Amino acid sequence: MLSMLAAIILAVPLGVYSFWHETPGQLVLGISGIVQTIPGLAMLVFMIPIFGIGAFPTIAALFLYSLLPIVRNTYTGLKGIDKSLTEAAKMFGLSRLSCLIHIQLPLALPIIITGIKTSAVINIGTATLGAIIGAGGYGQPILTGIRLDNVSLILEGAIPAAAMAIAIQYLFELWEKRRSKLGKIKK
Repeated sequence: MLSMLAAIILAVPLGVYSFWHETPGQLVLGISGIVQTIPGLAMLVFMIPIFGIGAFPTIAALFLYSLLPIVRNTYTGLKGIDKSLTEAAKMFGLSRLSCLIHIQLPLALPIIITGIKTSAVINIGTATLGAIIGAGGYGQPILTGIRLDNVSLILEGAIPAAAMAIAIQYLFELWEKRRSKLGKIKK
């Protein structure tokens, strides 16, 4: 949760920045894309010299992994809005920030939420690797089960981790359906 919250707080503004400033924004998107391509275990190992062993380096790695889908979807959501809406808002005297807050972000919200959902599911799956560097969690029984060749111990960690990822996916889908129904009622 902590890594996701931190990622949302940083990634949405980075997506807005990338949308507002095209050339440096492409650099932001590129860097977050490169971070995403680093294998999970390697990312955790890179965190050890910086943060030591335990939960904090795992949270830092999960934070970095969570950035790309949120940054990319924020940028894509804003980029996909019809320019005539933005131009009309400017003609009515809305500032760039007011237009962002009152028009662009609400219209881009479904795509931004999809990025957050993707990040959350990736986050849960990658979190199990944190046990390798002493973070514990559901990864611990998986690792112990592998070392002891004990399938039931492996499943003790794998099933709750998978169930949590599925539950998060399901909760986001429920939220999207509810939001869609509320949108139809308001029209």
